[in-house]
Amino acid sequence: MLKIENLHVAYGGIQALRGISLEVPDGKIVTLIGANGAGKSTTLRTITGLVKASSGSIQWNGEELLGKSIDKIVTSGIAMSPEGRRVFPDMTVLENLRIGAYLRKDKEGIAKDIQWVYQLFPRLEERSWQLAGTLSGGEQQMLAVGRALMSRPKLMMLDEPSLGLAPLVVQDIFKIIQEINRQGVTVLLIEQNANMALKIADLAYVLETGNITMSGTGAELLADEKVKEAYLGKNS
Repeated sequence: MLKIENLHVAYGGIQALRGISLEVPDGKIVTLIGANGAGKSTTLRTITGLVKASSGSIQWNGEELLGKSIDKIVTSGIAMSPEGRRVFPDMTVLENLRIGAYLRKDKEGIAKDIQWVYQLFPRLEERSWQLAGTLSGGEQQMLAVGRALMSRPKLMMLDEPSLGLAPLVVQDIFKIIQEINRQGVTVLLIEQNANMALKIADLAYVLETGNITMSGTGAELLADEKVKEAYLGKNS
């Protein structure tokens, strides 16, 4: 389980997170929704060690993560698929996947996991020798998720996986997230498409200007009038 307690993060005098607390139980899909600038990406980046916290605690299976190096956090079983995909455009699909396993030494396990990613994303296998920069947006998103899976994470964090994608591709991505979860990976999801995120989430939190203002099951927040008005649009 991931447990965040009273986490404060400041950027150049601006309080990005103001003492948030949340839990991501093993085996669940947890989503964090909120407007742009609410602190969602900052939360993920602090968990992975890319951003330093001012105070608070982030515990992963009882072990404190704050102060640990990024590679130690990855080897402890946490991976992130970043916003904007960030694939390596001049490398092939296969090379991008191999980079996801850069901290691993088990060649047989890596080969097996490449096949696992190809099962999840058959299109990546079809394009394994294609340069990542020539893929469509949806295929690049699949590659970003597949690359993160190559570290064999117990906790997978996804930052805006549906951003800029066509509605049909978004549905595919969300089906894959559910399948990854069914295969035993815990998921922490940040998503502008609150409607889709809440539909698949076991637990959900609303983040507003660095504070968690609401929490509940995905179904509870989907049905909440305030959430509907702020994040789901009038017709939800």
